[in-house]
Amino acid sequence: MKPEDFIIRFSDTTENRRKAIFNTLFIAGNRLQTLFDRRIPEISLKQFMLLSALRQSPEPLSFTQLGTLLGCSRQNIRKLAEALRKKDFVVIRQSPQDMRALCVCPTEKVKRYFENDFAQHERQLAYLFEVYTEEEIKTLFLLLSRLYAGIEQLEKKASL
Repeated sequence: MKPEDFIIRFSDTTENRRKAIFNTLFIAGNRLQTLFDRRIPEISLKQFMLLSALRQSPEPLSFTQLGTLLGCSRQNIRKLAEALRKKDFVVIRQSPQDMRALCVCPTEKVKRYFENDFAQHERQLAYLFEVYTEEEIKTLFLLLSRLYAGIEQLEKKASL
């Protein structure tokens, strides 16, 4: 089945569209990870996302904070951080806010990476989104932002 067939098959009802959206998010995530893992030099897409989060944060983030931000477990963050530590992208230190927690701190290599190698990633992002108009990008951004509210609602219901 081609993606076009999938879209047509699930476009008849709201319930089917919901299923198709959920499946599309999963499939798109896998396809993007595969594409970017092949093309991003030296690190995986998940490692890249961790570095991006660290780069945007004004303060060091703990494993738990990074897990919450990136939507994965503290243990997964630890594995990603350890792999990045071995490549000299990060150091793992005791958190200045909580002596029981460890935080991940970017090294100078992260700054160089984003200044040099990140240009390739930005070109790929441009290719990914060149099929959209500026207005469609704005709409997609708003809708995906609202998806977080739905995810939070699902998490609350799941924890009851």
